[in-house]
Amino acid sequence: MAKDYTQLAEAVVAAVGGSENIVSVTNCMTRLRFVLKDDSVPDEEAVKAIEGVKGVMNQGGQYQVIIGTHVSNVTPVVRRIAGLSEEAAAGVRIDKVAQGTVFDRFFKTISGCITPLLGPMIAGGILKGLLTLCSTFGVLDSASGAYQLWYAAADAVLYFMPIIVGFAAGKVFGANPFVTAACGAAFLYPNLVSAVGEGATFFGIPIANTSYANTLFPTILASFLASLVEKGAKKIVPEMVQLMMVPVIVLAVTVPVSWLAIGPVMNALSSAISSAVTWIFAVSPTLAGVLLGAFWQLVVLLGLHSMMIPILINNITTMGSDPLNAVLGLTVWALAGVSLGYALKCRGEKRAEGITDMVTCLFGVTEPTIYSIALPQFKCFMAAWVGGGVAGGILATLGARCYAMAGDGLFRIPAMINPEGIDISLYGFLATMLVAFAVSAVISYIVTDCDK
Repeated sequence: MAKDYTQLAEAVVAAVGGSENIVSVTNCMTRLRFVLKDDSVPDEEAVKAIEGVKGVMNQGGQYQVIIGTHVSNVTPVVRRIAGLSEEAAAGVRIDKVAQGTVFDRFFKTISGCITPLLGPMIAGGILKGLLTLCSTFGVLDSASGAYQLWYAAADAVLYFMPIIVGFAAGKVFGANPFVTAACGAAFLYPNLVSAVGEGATFFGIPIANTSYANTLFPTILASFLASLVEKGAKKIVPEMVQLMMVPVIVLAVTVPVSWLAIGPVMNALSSAISSAVTWIFAVSPTLAGVLLGAFWQLVVLLGLHSMMIPILINNITTMGSDPLNAVLGLTVWALAGVSLGYALKCRGEKRAEGITDMVTCLFGVTEPTIYSIALPQFKCFMAAWVGGGVAGGILATLGARCYAMAGDGLFRIPAMINPEGIDISLYGFLATMLVAFAVSAVISYIVTDCDK
């Protein structure tokens, strides 16, 4: 029989200021992620005191209530009690977010545009890795119809990202999402792409010959422009013809501006971000790997890890691979090792808790280990820093790269497979994840105090 989370949901909704203070609510693996009109309304201690709540974080423009791995069952109940429709629950209308710093508002905007993509994008990354394995070991011919169908399913979200992001961004900016999706589709329109490649101009102005497949930021900015044009058009177009004429004006203005200015500028920015990441790893890959491998889970603890997602996606779509995300995947294995060391040292319920937390880490969820082991016994957290730092330094020195957005733990392994053939990225990751696991487990076993 399914557990009833009504009481928990009612208490959380009331504690964060009631339905009138909630703009949207989503969830990750363990947390309810609220976007609130006013983040200062909730009493943090009161929220923490609710039975079933394990902690609270207010970072990156989101008020995060830590529930546990059953959070996906709690979220729909919270939405129902808060009176949010399914569409409104996940959509962050930026014009409704009145409070917060410029950074918070910016993060909420980017998060609202990207969050809907994460599930299918991660699924596509895992599927691509599995297809590469099947092709490498002769299970599937890469020219076969089965391979091509599955690869299309895996790659479609990335290739058609401008359309999908355009739809999500339209909701965020309060514009017609079908019109902003059409603006994104114009970036991919085959005849236009072909004409641009042959030197097409717009009334004598050269159109940059750039590919926008797999791109993220150009469509977000283009959708923002479309929202401004739409709002302006509605002020001057008679209401009786707005349904037809407003989209005409939006498309006629936004698509040329996007191709002539927004696209080239944002592609240059995307390349600059990717180049900066590459430069950091080129200057000192070992140091970069040590720092990321050691301290990434502190970023997770602060609830700021989601703000890195646009950078990780940008690196994948711009360069085809990402050294940053390769190292970050090791930190989960370090915490899994901490859980094992804790379990081996202790007995009874604590041993069972350690084993459960380890299994959860292997499936990509680290919060149970962080909150039940690493924070109460901080030396265990330091054990994860050592294990993750050592492994991260080795993997970065080897030059490993992650080739797709994917889950963590075991689900990260397929993303480390180079589509052109298995190389050091996979072999190095398999070796260093065991290093992170073993080093952290040994140190955790030594420093664990089972009496605490």
